[in-house]
Amino acid sequence: MANIGELYQSADWKGEKHVPVIEAPEEVTADEVFEVKVSVGKEIPHPNTTEHHIRWIQLYFKPEGDKFAYQVGNFEFTAHGESAEGANAGPVYTHHSVVAALKINKSGVLYATSLCNIHGLWESSIQIRVK
Repeated sequence: MANIGELYQSADWKGEKHVPVIEAPEEVTADEVFEVKVSVGKEIPHPNTTEHHIRWIQLYFKPEGDKFAYQVGNFEFTAHGESAEGANAGPVYTHHSVVAALKINKSGVLYATSLCNIHGLWESSIQIRVK
């Protein structure tokens, strides 16, 4: 039996459309609010159709030296072109991109995870320093 962590896939987001892309400053000031953008399909667009879409993105922060990560946000995307007229005929589509504002007081790692309804779980991470 596999652990859930073994189900997550990762790759270079420049060549794989499913990898969550984290955009944040490399260095921030302790206890000052900054923005983090997470998106899927930045370099290679990911479809957003009834049949093939990103269901959610989650963002976590793990402080340096701590054992546990803290959940920063859970973002669900619920409009993929569904309609009474049929698949991909709906009047609205959500785009798999989010912005979260947060503040930290320790250096650490930001982790982003996402779920594609066809291709499963994906993850990425970036280091962030507190000055």
